[in-house]
This record gives sequence, structure tokens and C-alpha cells, in this order.
Amino acid sequence: MSKEKEKEKEIEIEDGSVEEPILNEEENAENSESSGTPGESDSSEEEKDPLEAAQEENAKLRDQLLRTIAEFENYKKRTLKEKTELILNGGEKTITAVLPVLDDFERAIADKNEDAAAIKEGMELIFHKFVKTLEGLGVKKIETDDADFDVDYHEAIAMVPGMGDDKKGKVIDCVQTGYMLNDKVIRHAKVAVGQ
Repeated sequence: MSKEKEKEKEIEIEDGSVEEPILNEEENAENSESSGTPGESDSSEEEKDPLEAAQEENAKLRDQLLRTIAEFENYKKRTLKEKTELILNGGEKTITAVLPVLDDFERAIADKNEDAAAIKEGMELIFHKFVKTLEGLGVKKIETDDADFDVDYHEAIAMVPGMGDDKKGKVIDCVQTGYMLNDKVIRHAKVAVGQ
């Protein structure tokens, strides 16, 4: 046995490097079982582990996919409901702002006053209140007084000849007022243009 122990010890080679001992087959088998290095029995477990891991990963990803799909379906339903509600009740802010003007019209109609000047003054007050309400909602009148004709804001319905060179291409008269909502033209001003 002492010779076997000596074989197991490291043998120094002449150049100073170390060589591992050479073991016979029986010792190799004993060492592989006792040291826990992968052998034949461990390789079958390694083959099962990747399969089980892949199945677990697959189940996890499937669950995540199903949850994401359900979440997206809920999002679509919620968005559709909000969109429908917005369409039905979108004008609520505008109507709420206009209701005081409607109340003023009701009071003016209920008034039995026969004085034409008082009626006109009341109508002017209601008109100015209505214009301020619209301005508060972002509606602005398109100015046409002494303005150059601009196709972005004006619609020419008549050309007026013989107005002179200083009136050429200018708005002469506004037939119908145009309006903008937050810098977007919602109705072009119908104007007569000098030629």
C-alpha cells in the first residue's frame, strides 16, 4: 500500500511542473462517486432539470401573457366607455356657460315693457354677455375691419371694382362674421374684397 500511496502523491517533473498522480480505474470510480463530480447518475438529472426549467418558464410566460391580454381588454373597455361618455357629455361645459345667457333671454321675453329703447339696451347687454361667455370658452371673432384678404380666415363672396389702389386686396365689407376656436377657424368670415 505504501507504493500505491507514493503513486498518488504528486510527482515532480525535472522542469519543475507538477503532474497529477495516475490512478487505476477502480480508484477513479470510487473518487467520482465520493467527490460528487458529475457521473452517469448525475447526467440524467441534468437532462431533466432543463426540461423542468423550460416548462416552468413556459408556464410563467403563459400566465404573464394571459394577464397582459386581460389587462389590455379591460383597458379597451374602459377607453370605449370613457369615449362614449365624452361624446354624450362633451358639450356640458359649453352648455353650462351658455345657460346664464338663456336665463337673461327668458327674463327679457317675460318683461312686459313696451319701451323700445329699454328693450334694445337689454338685448345689447345680453349680446355682450354672450360674446364674453364665448370668449371664455376660447371662441374669438375674426377681425375684418381694414384687414388684408387672407384665404385662411376669409371667404370672398364678392369682388368690388373701382375702389382704388389702396383698397385693392382689402376687405371692404363683412357679410357674415367668422369665428375661431383656440386658433382654429370654425367658420370663415364671408367678405367683399376690393378689386
